[in-house]
Amino acid sequence: MPYNFDSVPPRRTPGVLNKWTLYPKDILPMWVADMDFPAAPQILKALHKQVEHGVLGYELMLSKSLREIIAARMQKLYNWEVDPEHIVYTAGVNNGYNIAARVLCSTKKGYLIQMPVYNEFLDTEHKTGARQHVALLAKKVVENRISYEVDFDALKVGAKKSAMFLLCHPHNPVGMIYSHAELKRMAEICIQNDATIVSDEIHGELLLGGAKFAPMASLSREIAKHTITLISASKAFNVPGLTCAFAIIPNDDLRKRFSRVAEGMNFELSTPGLTAAHIAFTGKADAWLRELRRYLTGNRDFIVNYVEKNLPGIRVTKPDATYLIWLDCSELNLKPSPFEFFLKEAKVALSDGGKFGMGNEQFVRLNFGTSRRLVEQGLRRMSKALRSM
Repeated sequence: MPYNFDSVPPRRTPGVLNKWTLYPKDILPMWVADMDFPAAPQILKALHKQVEHGVLGYELMLSKSLREIIAARMQKLYNWEVDPEHIVYTAGVNNGYNIAARVLCSTKKGYLIQMPVYNEFLDTEHKTGARQHVALLAKKVVENRISYEVDFDALKVGAKKSAMFLLCHPHNPVGMIYSHAELKRMAEICIQNDATIVSDEIHGELLLGGAKFAPMASLSREIAKHTITLISASKAFNVPGLTCAFAIIPNDDLRKRFSRVAEGMNFELSTPGLTAAHIAFTGKADAWLRELRRYLTGNRDFIVNYVEKNLPGIRVTKPDATYLIWLDCSELNLKPSPFEFFLKEAKVALSDGGKFGMGNEQFVRLNFGTSRRLVEQGLRRMSKALRSM
């Protein structure tokens, strides 16, 4: 069955505040990390059926059957044997790692992140009171391309002061998938310093080109015992508004502590979210997902080539996963910042690099989870603005 990602529905719905309505109508929004495509039709069909039934009551607990479906998908995708009883519901991945911070961190030991990183990781300090420690990723530059690698010395220093290592894998905003060797070395450092790994793997199924992905906890049982893995169908299948995610926690004591704190936060299970997760993890929408990946890979390659030819002075990542691309504008010294420059001069709303950690003020993040036509339109606007400087 062919899927048409060249056509995206209008999202300027009156009374709804989203990335399309926050700014005036002449601004092209390429920032918040959701896609403009409709969700997989298999998921929409199941949700329509649920709504037509008419009763949207409470779900009391995560069902055994859905736990088994999730475990079976981990086995199929990664050859990772997960006990269904180790799977815990959480109202979103952000919710999951904030729960983990409350469970693990203390006044003596906080949490460790690698910057640049997803802006919500930085906010965990304010939301939970856990002290934040930073290990900067090492930036590599080759002509107009940038990439990043782990600074293991910085990671060691940070791990000694931390009870929790909050890992973003695949990485947002730089789109990196860590190698097995990098994952094992990071895990080794954390285990040596008694720092639990909390791995946000929400983009794990949004692979580009021939990229491969392995969950941190799938590498060994020893690593799994020291890891909380956070997953969701929300990014790959574009249902983030349904607030449904899962924590895989093999360590019995840690899982019990996590569950107690989660229950104390008094959130309800999202019935539509569970329906979407059921369809996604059974594999019923996998054909749609394969087509989506191909389309996003085409968008990524188009952007990389366009930046090289038409945005001189800007360096770009070539992400392995996600629908996000990281642009380094530091050579241009755009005033007052690249974010403000492109918003005012190009009428394109990107994500401000400064929100991903100090030292990234000359970067912007571009969301290419939209039609090729809109991607090209945004890039042409940016190119025109630079030529007019």
